[in-house]
Amino acid sequence: MRLNARNWSRWCGRFRQLGLAGLADATGRGRKPSRGKMVLTPRQFVHINNHMLSLDHQSPVPLRAQVESLLRELVRQPEYQKGALVPDEVALAAQLGVSRGTVRAGISRLVFENILERKAGVGTRISSRNLESGICAWRSFTHEMAAKGIKVENFQQTFTNVEASPEAAEALQVTLGTKLWRLSRVRGWNAQPVLQSTSWFHPRLRLKGNEEFNRPLYEVIETATDVRPHHAKEEFLAISANATLAKALEINKGAPLLLRRHTVFDAGSRAFEYAEIHYVSSRFTLTLDLRRDKMRTYAGMTS
Repeated sequence: MRLNARNWSRWCGRFRQLGLAGLADATGRGRKPSRGKMVLTPRQFVHINNHMLSLDHQSPVPLRAQVESLLRELVRQPEYQKGALVPDEVALAAQLGVSRGTVRAGISRLVFENILERKAGVGTRISSRNLESGICAWRSFTHEMAAKGIKVENFQQTFTNVEASPEAAEALQVTLGTKLWRLSRVRGWNAQPVLQSTSWFHPRLRLKGNEEFNRPLYEVIETATDVRPHHAKEEFLAISANATLAKALEINKGAPLLLRRHTVFDAGSRAFEYAEIHYVSSRFTLTLDLRRDKMRTYAGMTS
């Protein structure tokens, strides 16, 4: 067969489907080989947990939705969490057997959500900027208070494996009765309790029970599990202290408390912590600074 521009383009498309990258350049267009022997180089396939990345083309789930789901799972892998570049559109499209536009749509979705960021001439990787900006207001209560000259004290602390509460089971999407690691603490300053917090952690983290929470919570979690907080869902309620909370916080039963519930998610939008924090409203002020496309949370001491 005579090799002309039309035939060459057709064969390059076939080679890409077979995973042979030696005949396609970075733009996805075919390029003619130089004179001499033709060498086909097998492309390096992308894997997740030793399983090759692939789609189910017979599934009723749209390919675009499958690609987006695979990308979310891919970016949770340690190498990408540590800053490795995500495979380019051409390589992923060839391996998955879809168009570049389908892969580009999935990547664009994650870029829109600030999970990924693109840099011209560099590539695509997890957005380190968003990992900080989306959570900086509460990822370290101890550090935030220290910046205000307040030294946080732990008055009580327990870390036990117990059955999930109904609220924790719903937030973490586990079956009611599932055993979860629960961290309960009473903290404050100037020899006075200010807040009581209870956090439940998803079994997926595989905590062992010997973690030492004498450092900021999310530093301990990241060190033990390689999971980093990405964003959170917050809920605030006004409640009255029951007998248990009144005793722990050294206040009168029925005293007003601010209840803050938050669910923390990783970069793949999977919940890994559900927490309930009770603040003594007469000893603590929580300020929300609302701006367009941005919300910051500030904590402070009430004198």
